[in-house]
Amino acid sequence: MAAPISPRPLHPDTRLVQAGRADPRALGFVNPALVRGSTVLQPSCEARLESGKRRLDQALIYGLLGTPTHFALEDAVAEIEGGTRCQIVSSGLAACTIPLMAYLKSGDHCLMPDSVYGPTRHFCDAVLSGLRITTTYYPPTIDPAALTLLMRPTTRVVFLESPGSHTFEMQDVPALALAAHARGAKVLMDNTWGIHFFQPFAHGVDVSIQALTKYVGGHSDVLLGAITTAAADDWERVRTTAMAFGQYASPDDCWLALRGLRTLSVRLYHQMESGLRVARWLASRPEVETVLHPALPDAPGHAIWQRDYRGACSLFGVVFRPEITPLSMTAMIDALKLFGIGASWGGYESLALPTTGTIRRSVSAPLAGPAARFHIGLEDPADLIADLERAFTLLRRA
Repeated sequence: MAAPISPRPLHPDTRLVQAGRADPRALGFVNPALVRGSTVLQPSCEARLESGKRRLDQALIYGLLGTPTHFALEDAVAEIEGGTRCQIVSSGLAACTIPLMAYLKSGDHCLMPDSVYGPTRHFCDAVLSGLRITTTYYPPTIDPAALTLLMRPTTRVVFLESPGSHTFEMQDVPALALAAHARGAKVLMDNTWGIHFFQPFAHGVDVSIQALTKYVGGHSDVLLGAITTAAADDWERVRTTAMAFGQYASPDDCWLALRGLRTLSVRLYHQMESGLRVARWLASRPEVETVLHPALPDAPGHAIWQRDYRGACSLFGVVFRPEITPLSMTAMIDALKLFGIGASWGGYESLALPTTGTIRRSVSAPLAGPAARFHIGLEDPADLIADLERAFTLLRRA
């Protein structure tokens, strides 16, 4: 008898619906139950000892170590990112800092892109430096040969973020990962922008970081992070560090993230198309120098995006012409009616935020003029464009 034909791999959209759930034909409710708790009772002292031996796995020992709600979300995120295991933590920032603490010790060296998320930079400068861990900020568009020249015998981590916060530089992840591994460094990547559109482990990343606060939550009402690893050994290292720091995520937030996960693809693709429509309109305006959206053909880093990504999220930057004054740009943002002014992104609502004055320590070229970041939500894009067009009348030239 011929061997059975292997079922074809499920589409990523299907995996979003199925991951972290029981057999869809099994008796029970559609969504995994919300489990809250601190104390877990055991049937006997011997059973408790046996559970303790499996403390790094999904054993029910104490609430801090996870509940079935946590485990369901961890399984789902690991499957979606193509990783081995996942550790859920309390925020996107915790997802950045815990792996750094897992792989770095006093005397070590870390390479960090100059476009990195501001709070991650602050952690390096305020915490890692106090532990005598040195951070070098490198130009985000660096080539592998130049990255290798920056590496030291003590370089343990090469951190990637593609595209970069605020300035949206695309990094050549597979090439940089290859260079880092050749010198024995671990590759950590903040993949929040690439959620569902970029497979980090297929491109050489060891640890993928996600702010589930953003698109997975989808409604701007949870704080949550995920750390997913390519190898089981890396997961155990991250898990041990998270537990040592008492990192814990609310099971309520985990349940909401699982709920948001099911509609992630529909929201992402809708917001991607709306974002591109608004970005193209902005690129056509005479007040705009450039739109920093990797999916636009004329944008910096488009070739890398086209090669490595299946889609784009709805967050991008806008650089205005040098003659536009920063004060008039902020007046324009203040005048918007449909855009909120606030941090974060990935929710259902559109946001605008000035980003002029972004810190840079490498030789990256400064932006030509004042800059802002836009997140496009689920509003009708024609309404958003009309709102922008009205507010643009406030832009003044120096």
